[in-house]
Amino acid sequence: YELDLVDPIMKVIEDNKPFLGICLGMEVLFEKSEESPGVEGLGIFGGRVKKFKGSLKIPQIGWNQIKIQRESAILEGIPDNSFFYFVHSYYADPKDKDISLAKTDYGEEFVSAVEKGNIFALQFHPERSGDIGLRILKNFAGLK
Repeated sequence: YELDLVDPIMKVIEDNKPFLGICLGMEVLFEKSEESPGVEGLGIFGGRVKKFKGSLKIPQIGWNQIKIQRESAILEGIPDNSFFYFVHSYYADPKDKDISLAKTDYGEEFVSAVEKGNIFALQFHPERSGDIGLRILKNFAGLK
């Protein structure tokens, strides 16, 4: 059977309700991805999702730090350089650099969290990141 999540996702975003995309949930918000050539993303954000290149171990699996770029309600109480759990081979490259909330270095610097209006998205997994990740989820749950 086919599960169509596009309409419910777009409705939440259009109704200006808080939306949180995690990992692939972040990546689908962009226009296109090297993971699925020829398949359009949702196009909520301009830009594309790229695969890590070079001699890095791919996927990146494990703990890595985020460098906070600006204040955000979802990052309230999260210290700069906190560690979160990542599992991914691809990363978003937004056209609008102003949506960047946090960056991470894995052989190259990439955007690991974004925010624009009611839309929040994380490349890392807060649900697998212990108390610090739970803080992000609590912050999101408290948004109006």
